[in-house]
Amino acid sequence: MRKFININKTWSFQFPGKQPLPVDLPHTWNAVDGQDGGNDYWRGSCVYTKVFDTPAYDPETECVYLEFRGVNATADVSLNGSKCIHHDGGYSTFRKDVTGLLREKENTLVVIADNGVNDRVYPQKADFTFYGGIYRDVYLIVVNKKHFEMDHFAGPGIQITAKPCEGYERGDIEIRTWTNCEEGAVSVRILDAEGKQVTQGEGKELRLDIPNVHLWNGLESPYLYTAVATLTVDGKPVDEVSSRFGVRDFHYHPKTGFYLNGKSYPLRGVSRHQDRRGVGNALTPAMHLEDMNLICEVGANTIRLAHYQHDQYFYDLCDERGMVVWAEIPYISEHMPNGRENTISQMKELIVQNYNHASIVCWGVSNEITISTRDKADMLDNHRVLNDLVHEMDKTRFTTLACYAMCGPFNKVAHITDVVSWNLYLGWYVPGLWLNDVWMRFFHLVYPGRCLGYSEYGCEGMPNLHSSHPRRGDHTEEYQAIYHEYLLKCFERNPYMWATHVWNMFDFAADARDQGGEPGMNHKGLITFDRKTKKDSFYLYKAYWSREPFVHICSKRYADRTEKSITVNVYSNQNEVTLYLNGQKKETQYGRYVFTFTVPLDETARIRITSAECSDEAVFRHVDKPNPAYTLKDTGDKGANWTK
Repeated sequence: MRKFININKTWSFQFPGKQPLPVDLPHTWNAVDGQDGGNDYWRGSCVYTKVFDTPAYDPETECVYLEFRGVNATADVSLNGSKCIHHDGGYSTFRKDVTGLLREKENTLVVIADNGVNDRVYPQKADFTFYGGIYRDVYLIVVNKKHFEMDHFAGPGIQITAKPCEGYERGDIEIRTWTNCEEGAVSVRILDAEGKQVTQGEGKELRLDIPNVHLWNGLESPYLYTAVATLTVDGKPVDEVSSRFGVRDFHYHPKTGFYLNGKSYPLRGVSRHQDRRGVGNALTPAMHLEDMNLICEVGANTIRLAHYQHDQYFYDLCDERGMVVWAEIPYISEHMPNGRENTISQMKELIVQNYNHASIVCWGVSNEITISTRDKADMLDNHRVLNDLVHEMDKTRFTTLACYAMCGPFNKVAHITDVVSWNLYLGWYVPGLWLNDVWMRFFHLVYPGRCLGYSEYGCEGMPNLHSSHPRRGDHTEEYQAIYHEYLLKCFERNPYMWATHVWNMFDFAADARDQGGEPGMNHKGLITFDRKTKKDSFYLYKAYWSREPFVHICSKRYADRTEKSITVNVYSNQNEVTLYLNGQKKETQYGRYVFTFTVPLDETARIRITSAECSDEAVFRHVDKPNPAYTLKDTGDKGANWTK
């Protein structure tokens, strides 16, 4: 019934002082300067213009909405010379009925997008690039004048609360719909994953029953139903909305962690930023899909979607693949008293637009907010307001936040939300990997009734930098692997953690950084920014998490060695691996995840590792002098971090 008309093609983009350029959406003006370092990427206002034909619609019975799915960070929209939209917040959908502004044939749409510095719209200070532009799709929507609500925080007009009951045998489905008219009747059909109707009912608010319900059960079975709501006026259907949902429940326990559908379900996964090399945050669906496929390959079962609302398509993928999601707003790094209203509006948009996603289990209130906050009392009050708002809007999910490393366990902000996690880089920014065990156990001792998680932990790792004696701060692939080997064992020793999220799944742009020999990048990813190189640490996590049989030889890119014998690590999820050296079988080892071999290196060592049907190969060469390409060049300083 609704007609969606994509208008991404053929826009004019004008940078201040420059001639207009033709562009297609999605688009950002910081795809290059936001990734090259120097903390000098351009922030301000640019103008997008689009001339489009008035869509076919019946002015007596229909209206036309204009919908933007992401403009960073503030958008001022005019149609045919009349201002029609102002929106603060760069990561959510917003829309407006523009029927009264349309001309008979041709229309001119002007969007001023602004990612400039201010003290009222988040984010303003953080370890990632704030790409400006219209970086998600834009649509015209033709809909009946009497329709499901479209103006309430750009939500879908339908809210589905689904939970299992009676021993997980039955699904209890509570559905609420909103319309823009008093008259009319609403009917709702529930379809299973094959499209077969399983139940139906009448009314704007109703409860339905699904017998023999198929649960949404994470990676094992991410089963989705679809609710289809139809609005009928005078016996004629005039509008229809649909939304997928999953039937599941979850809870957490301070001593035993997270539970899904009544069973222990340790959340072990990754965080994700949405940018790419050369395109910034203007991702295509294919790029989102590639990211999800890689996250599934590593075997993660949870994703922290940092630090803002992500594309709806990616939330859909999370539902489909069974990912448990932490969704959050960009209330980050520094509390701005003038930004309180913006934190509230962004949280309302996040919840209203994403309530029906089965994958989401918690709403993140803030991230590292104590880094440079001055008015602590106002910040704490803002957190309490947000926490109460979330519980009022959504009684099914819990709240969380991510604390800065220097935010101590006794800080009041750490005790507002239902659960808490920390961004800790012990063993990277400060020496002592063992401090992770101490920190977890101390918190658990002092607050035995409070759930604790790790929202960020990680270590810079460059696939071109290597060492036989890796150390903290050298940015080598080998130290990154050592760091993550320790943390994974640490989590096994402390199984009460409600969730752990690697920082990060992918390298990402942070223009203020200059570390690891590549300015403008945060290199803590398990995969490089271009998604082409999986670092050794990726395979370590795959060994722990994935069921797909494999073996991986570490440090294959560290081919030139000066030693007479070398240590070769192998990551695998098999419990038996065999080493072949220059075609000869040498040794079989039994164990878990990490296998270590000592290999003589007189000239060239051609290594092959096998396990059942899996194999991997590498070549190492003895050289007289170290290869200088493997060492980070000494610039006389430690490089620029984003907080400096």
